[in-house]
Amino acid sequence: MKTQHTRKVLRLAFKTFILFCLLPEINILLAQSIYVPYAFTNFAGLPTVPGTNDGGGATARFSAPAGIAVDSSGNVYVADRSNDTIRKITPTATVSTLAGLAGVSGSSDGTGSGSRFNQPGGVAVDGAGNIYVADKSNNTIRKVTPSGVVTTIAGLAGSTGTNDGIGSAARFYQPRGIAVDAATNLYVGDMMNNTIRKITSGGVVTTLAGLGGVSGTNDGIGSAARFNEPYGVAVDSLTNVYVADAEQFSDS
Repeated sequence: MKTQHTRKVLRLAFKTFILFCLLPEINILLAQSIYVPYAFTNFAGLPTVPGTNDGGGATARFSAPAGIAVDSSGNVYVADRSNDTIRKITPTATVSTLAGLAGVSGSSDGTGSGSRFNQPGGVAVDGAGNIYVADKSNNTIRKVTPSGVVTTIAGLAGSTGTNDGIGSAARFYQPRGIAVDAATNLYVGDMMNNTIRKITSGGVVTTLAGLGGVSGTNDGIGSAARFNEPYGVAVDSLTNVYVADAEQFSDS
């Protein structure tokens, strides 16, 4: 049977996570003492009912939401992919559209509904509440301020490629995952280029790992490493980057 797997560093993290998840179960068998079950509830939107409505809780609607991030105040930001919008959900589950216009794709910078996205995928939020968006089908990386002002910080809408460079001189090919570190450096899963990119706070784009256009499974340093449609990315406090390498398979 074919099963998907992540790169080694992430697999090890998952094994550790599973171990710690199992420990409470073991304690239940031994002492029935420290296990606390999680309760899952529907926070916003209504299952199987797509739409564009803002509103509270189940009155809000989404369409194929893809990426999600949470700020230090507990606000949730969602890349509402098929609506081509960025949504905000307060801790009390009030949903609003922060940027983009539902059902209208494009690449325009602007404020609020005056901006446009094209199938936004991953989102990340920094300590100041700025949201960063991997705008997948525009092949760009966008920034959204807390007040909804959208700018393009890297890549050129409608142009694919592998170029490193500054701002619009850089190229991406369907960027999907994005993460931000404490210094506001961004890390991007450049999905169809099979690379991991880094963007400094000054907009300088470099290829951190992988080789543009070449897929594979090799571990290694920099361009010697290989990925196959890297999807999700995360970064820890030591700036180690973790990658969900979507199209890697193994027989098991």
